[in-house]
Amino acid sequence: MRKLLTTLFFLTIPLTQGFSDTTNTSPTIKVHQAILSDYKPQKVSEHTYVIHGPMRSDLKKTQGFVNNPAFIISDKSVIVIDPGSSVQIGRALLYHIKKITNNPITHVFNTHIHGDHWLGNHAFFENNPDVKIFAHPEMLKQAKDGIAQQWLDTFMSASGGAIKGTETVLPTITLTDQQIIKVDNISIKTHLADWAHTKTDVMLEVIEDKLLFTGDIVNNKRIVPFNDGSFKGSIDIISKAMKLDIKTVVPGHGAMASSELLTTYKTGLESIYETTRKLIDEGLEPYEMKSKVLASNTAFKNWMGFEDEVGRYLSLAVLEIEQEEF
Repeated sequence: MRKLLTTLFFLTIPLTQGFSDTTNTSPTIKVHQAILSDYKPQKVSEHTYVIHGPMRSDLKKTQGFVNNPAFIISDKSVIVIDPGSSVQIGRALLYHIKKITNNPITHVFNTHIHGDHWLGNHAFFENNPDVKIFAHPEMLKQAKDGIAQQWLDTFMSASGGAIKGTETVLPTITLTDQQIIKVDNISIKTHLADWAHTKTDVMLEVIEDKLLFTGDIVNNKRIVPFNDGSFKGSIDIISKAMKLDIKTVVPGHGAMASSELLTTYKTGLESIYETTRKLIDEGLEPYEMKSKVLASNTAFKNWMGFEDEVGRYLSLAVLEIEQEEF
């Protein structure tokens, strides 16, 4: 009965609250309306659908929506990947799933600790308290150590309160590297990183679809903050991913692409790292490097956020290079 009432709730929501109205931050907002009306699932492979989130990062205008929520339909079930940054976003994703299939949502995977990728877990626990939620073991550790609440607070503030009502529903099952999780006719293979975009990253390979979810280890046409990342770790796991039998890549942010995106992103990171190393050898200080790093990097040229983030990227590169030399 509860599931029936939930389904009826979603089918009767008026499609009125979009990005154009950012003043309604009342806790009575039950679902993210712009995702219902403006952001529709795109079928990117035989079993997989993606809702490509907005490239802009003004979270008040997008009411917290910024990532690429996705789902995979198996013979009898639905698998959700990164359900977004609020219960409202998760409910909108659930609404779209229910329009396509009556299969129950049984599995949710979170690619890393950053709140835009997992706070939407709440909606799927609300829909099915027995749902299995998977993540990197370090994500669960950090979440329990207080990082989960920090991310909830961050998105509450950044969205202007639009995610009010969202609760931190944590993963329940930890993953191991190269694990294969069978869900009916679908096989999800895990590729865990020790330290890439964060220390909590997992790439998810949908073997039957030759598709790879990269989380924020790889993005497309957008540079995201890399404050707690590792160049060498990112380059290493992307290099491993390039050897997989993959046709389609779904990045954490930006449009889905062919496997060539892995090469492009790896090249962009290598360019920043090696150019920084060269400039250190030439005796330049970090503040003198920015223009040279920008000029030398063709892979990330014209990518959203590159000029804004490059200073922090090269500062991180300097630290990592110095640590490498000890």
